Amino acid sequence: MPYSPPPRTLSGPRRRSLIASAAGAALLVGCSAAEDSGDEGPSRAARARARAARDSASLLEHYDAVAAAHPALADRLRPLRAAVAAHAEAFGGAGATRSPSPAAAGASVSATASPPAVPAAPKDALASLAAAERDLADRRARALLDVPGELARLMASVAAAGAAHAYLLTEAAK
Repeated sequence: MPYSPPPRTLSGPRRRSLIASAAGAALLVGCSAAEDSGDEGPSRAARARARAARDSASLLEHYDAVAAAHPALADRLRPLRAAVAAHAEAFGGAGATRSPSPAAAGASVSATASPPAVPAAPKDALASLAAAERDLADRRARALLDVPGELARLMASVAAAGAAHAYLLTEAAK
C-alpha cells in the first residue's frame, strides 16, 4: 500500500492567497469596467487620475515624515517608498524615485501645508503608515467602478500593492 501523507489541516486561508485573491478580483472589476463614451468620461478619468496622483504624493510625504522622525526605519521603508513614488509617477504625478536623506525628507515635508503627524514610538509610526496605506488601498478599490478600463487596471494594481505594503508594515511593527 503506497504511503500517503496525513491530510493537511487548514486553519483558514493563507495571507498570500487572500492578497492574491483581492488583487485578482480588483483586476477583474477593472477589466470589466465599461469605457466611458460620453463627454463626461475623459474629464472624470482625468480628475480620478489627478486625485490618485495627489493621494500617492501625500502618502509619499507620510513615508518621508516617518523616515525623518525615525532615521533607523529609513532603510526598511526605502523599497516601499520607492514603490509609492512609482505609483505617483504612474498616475502622472511628480514622485521622487530616490529616497531623500532624513534631513531632505524633513525639508520636503515642511514645504507642504500640513505634514502628517508621526508618533514618537517607531512601532506606532509604522502602524500609522500601515493604516494610511490600507485606507488609500480601500479608497482606490472602491473607485474602480467609476473609472474607465485602463485607469481601473492601474488603480487595481496600485491598490493591491498598497494592501501588500500595509501587511508588510503591520508585520514590521510587531
